[in-house]
Amino acid sequence: MKTANIKRVTEETNIKVELGINGVGRQDINTTIKFFDHMLATFAKHGFFDLVVKAEGDLSHHIVEDVGIALGEAFKKAIGGVGEREKTVRYGFAAVPMDESIARCAVDIGSIGGAGRSYTVFEVEFGNERVEDVSTENIQHFISSFAAHANFTIHVYAKGENEHHKIEAIFKALGIALDTATRVEERRKTRD
Repeated sequence: MKTANIKRVTEETNIKVELGINGVGRQDINTTIKFFDHMLATFAKHGFFDLVVKAEGDLSHHIVEDVGIALGEAFKKAIGGVGEREKTVRYGFAAVPMDESIARCAVDIGSIGGAGRSYTVFEVEFGNERVEDVSTENIQHFISSFAAHANFTIHVYAKGENEHHKIEAIFKALGIALDTATRVEERRKTRD
């Protein structure tokens, strides 16, 4: 299993992330934001990532952003450099329905021969400003921060009536797509 430990301490937040790629989906998450904890747990469970996240900070916006940054850095470190990324499947896609909602997520974890390109497309409209204790605008901000610091390209598209279902489908789809993309591709060893 590929692993990484990241600590991020700023004037606003104190974040600890422990990540195991190709794990079993164990999670121990406490960001002080209950709905965000739930989303990170479902991401880990469906992506088969062993994930520990401990976070505290002054504002929920800063916590969500800095967890995205630290988690992105953890994925980048766990996957490794160009040589290691070249051994992965690289691309992943998932479509996840959740009752009346559906989310589609496509990821590219890094170009062969390159160190990865960071880009985010997020085509989701929210009808409410908040879901539970999270501002809906922070969902896109988390994914953008995560992509930027992992050097991933992430496309997210979602529709639905229930904001909780829509966001949960997004996190599940992201986990499943990243699980696929980070797998080692054994056939690469046989190519010249």
